[in-house]
Amino acid sequence: MGNLLFSTGLIRTDATKSDQVNRRHLIAKTICNGITYYYTPLTGTECLAKKCQDSAAVCPTFPVSPSAGASSSTLLSDSPSNTSVSSQNQSYSASTSRPLLLFFSWLGAQPGGMAKYRDLYLDRGMDVLLVQSSVMHFLWPRWGLEYGLEVLKILENPPFAGRVMLVHASSIGGYTFTQILTHIVQEPKKHAGLAQRMMGHIYDSLVVGTLEHMAIGIGRTLVPRFESFVKSTAMLYFWLFKTHTADFYETSIQVFHNSPVTAPALFFFSENDAMCNTAVMEKLIDVWRQRGVDVHSRKWKKSIHAAHLRCHPDDYLSTLQHFLNSLPIASCKKTI
Repeated sequence: MGNLLFSTGLIRTDATKSDQVNRRHLIAKTICNGITYYYTPLTGTECLAKKCQDSAAVCPTFPVSPSAGASSSTLLSDSPSNTSVSSQNQSYSASTSRPLLLFFSWLGAQPGGMAKYRDLYLDRGMDVLLVQSSVMHFLWPRWGLEYGLEVLKILENPPFAGRVMLVHASSIGGYTFTQILTHIVQEPKKHAGLAQRMMGHIYDSLVVGTLEHMAIGIGRTLVPRFESFVKSTAMLYFWLFKTHTADFYETSIQVFHNSPVTAPALFFFSENDAMCNTAVMEKLIDVWRQRGVDVHSRKWKKSIHAAHLRCHPDDYLSTLQHFLNSLPIASCKKTI
């Protein structure tokens, strides 16, 4: 069946120093179902810079999916309950000059786990757009492509249009990001600007290998106690609906191997990961390097799928910091 790429799993992270810094002033803006925008109010320096650039600055607009209903803006649960409306309105004017971290989360991610990554990037002066995926986006790829197009349209409209971006894809997030790449490849003239805006991309524990690796990922993620049964059922499903599943996956793999995003990349993976064929992963990295992509990687002999930060916190963070500091994004050049 060829080499296949898909990401499923769960990440647990240690608390970061930003917990006490950002939460108090963090704003969460629901764009549509599964997509949330996080940002902090402008600092004094940013306000001054913004006034210099545009004395008649207008609050950004947020595209909303028709199926999602009206978008809503809410402070996080630990924000002060007496926050005024004017304070919230002020926070809406988050500087559109800030880099945007596009975070594709793992399947079934919980708020606490995602917050650790979110705060990590907020602490480095970036806004965060969280994109969560459903297992059905993978099991029925046409829905995944539709979702990818929805995310793509959001990124091409205010307040995200034109902004420098960094991608961090974890677990199923790697698959979802590939669906966006598919649309870029299919209509390069229309979406070329988006690929050029991406200054770097990070992948944590991609599931790389065969259909069997993908089936194992589904079983371990959805019903760990019945992993073998789910794996067998998934393999049967892939066989019965090959033209609607496996064939789509093959296309996605080709798109990923020849990704239109050629910015520096970072891969985290381990040799004992049952959902990752190490040889295939290293071959992928070699292919990208041959294409001229600056690829960084960190491989461990023993770790836990999509939980490298928990298993190797110092190593993970130092590798990530070194990578971010190498990017041409001023706000990334800080200490984690």
